[in-house]
Amino acid sequence: MTLPVLLTNRLLSDPPLDPSGDEARSWLRRELLKPEYNDQNLVQRLLHAIERLLDKGINAASGSSTLTTLMSMLLLVVLVVALGLLVAQARRAGARKAERDHGVLTDEKVTADDLRARAEAALADGRPADALVDGFRALTLRQVEQKRLEDLPGATAHEVAVALQTAYPQGRERVRRAADLFDSVLYGGRPATPDQARGVLALDDALGGRVAPAAGRGPS
Repeated sequence: MTLPVLLTNRLLSDPPLDPSGDEARSWLRRELLKPEYNDQNLVQRLLHAIERLLDKGINAASGSSTLTTLMSMLLLVVLVVALGLLVAQARRAGARKAERDHGVLTDEKVTADDLRARAEAALADGRPADALVDGFRALTLRQVEQKRLEDLPGATAHEVAVALQTAYPQGRERVRRAADLFDSVLYGGRPATPDQARGVLALDDALGGRVAPAAGRGPS
């Protein structure tokens, strides 16, 4: 049971919620022990700040049962909001770490044409995110196969973009946008549009020599 659900159940219980500072801290610590809260420095800072709020709030409300209930509810709302912010930041930190640690190409034994065919099938099947990811991988692997890009195991999308921008200065912005989209879709969990996926495939065509590179076309 998550903390927001736990808090809701307690708020709706009878008698009115009236936690002690130690009990509220115990709820928070149990929630923050879950593995998704992987930024320990942030967790500690947040925990200390909320502990101070709890101590001050409970002490200030000790003179009145009605006021105690109102203060408890307010403090629990603060906990929910703070934990929501923590989850969002932890997810962003996890996405940034994934971007740093994982390369564009995997250990899968495929060719650029294999990846391109898979991207086109995904796009036709209404899966633009998969099409965009495989399209960028096809683009990268094609450049490696054509000896225009050094085969660097574990190269990130940013590193690929820097190398391609040097090789194709006229397509600098298109390459940068494609790499940003690859990271945001694969590691950031953001959706992709069919037009964005088609833009990456068009960039693969341009850089692969199928059509002349044009600075004005590409993923948006």
